[in-house]
Amino acid sequence: MRKIIVIAGATGNLGGKIVQALLAKEAEVRAIVRYSTDIKKIKNLEEKGVKVFPLDTNNKLEIAKHCIGAHCFISALAGLRETIVDSQKIFLDAAIEANVPRFIPSDYSIDFTNLREGQNRNLDWRREFHTYLQNMPIKVTTIFNGPFMDLLVTDMPLVLFKQERILCWGNPNQRIEFTSTFNIAEFTAEAALEDNTPRYLRIAGDTLTCNDFVKLLTEITSNSYKLFRPGGIGLLNFLIQVTRILSPAKDELYPAWQGMQYMRDMMEGRIIFQKYDNDRYSNIQWTSVKDFLIHEQVDQK
Repeated sequence: MRKIIVIAGATGNLGGKIVQALLAKEAEVRAIVRYSTDIKKIKNLEEKGVKVFPLDTNNKLEIAKHCIGAHCFISALAGLRETIVDSQKIFLDAAIEANVPRFIPSDYSIDFTNLREGQNRNLDWRREFHTYLQNMPIKVTTIFNGPFMDLLVTDMPLVLFKQERILCWGNPNQRIEFTSTFNIAEFTAEAALEDNTPRYLRIAGDTLTCNDFVKLLTEITSNSYKLFRPGGIGLLNFLIQVTRILSPAKDELYPAWQGMQYMRDMMEGRIIFQKYDNDRYSNIQWTSVKDFLIHEQVDQK
């Protein structure tokens, strides 16, 4: 019998890839979307075989009706506190109402279990939601995957292509985990279809230091990349505070200071590297940073 997986956030980048991975595994996929969702996005999902239910996402009982019989509820939401905390609470409550046995929250981030509270706004919201779900009668599994590898060529100011520099705050030998969104989606689909998973699963498509990036980009591009070290973690913390005061941007998901908070957390050394769960599903082919950057043709940037 096909397992039923309910997903919120199916029209997003990661959510869409999770849907594809679930369909490839022959799961029955139900997508909960807002009434206001673009009809083209709904039709796109339906053409792939997804059962889409536009509804009032503040109505727990309405959501619960479409969760009956499901094996797992996946949240792939992205947004501010009203999404990560308030909306996820409603989806979690609806899943419990429908007796769904398992729930995967929208974490998909660096492992924040050993980071300090109050230092990263977006991760603090996830912590707040974890506090809410910790005593709920449903089995929860968080997936930690490090930064999205995809951000290396978009929003993450780690590789400065034009300047041929690698931005480094603190220790240039601090390891950082990276995982492609495609691999995260594959792993999430596998975890959702499994009957029993632990509270936390940790994956990494690759781990590199800033020094590793210097060597890798020099190799790939044949240009002489170097480290750019403007200062240590203390200076970065000061710049975060100043930037947040001068440009609060409270309604933005990724204002400049939020990106700086992520950079600090990646490089501060508080993330404890534990055993990875990459081998849990043997069919996943993990993408390395080198292969990803070659595919993105960074030698032409």
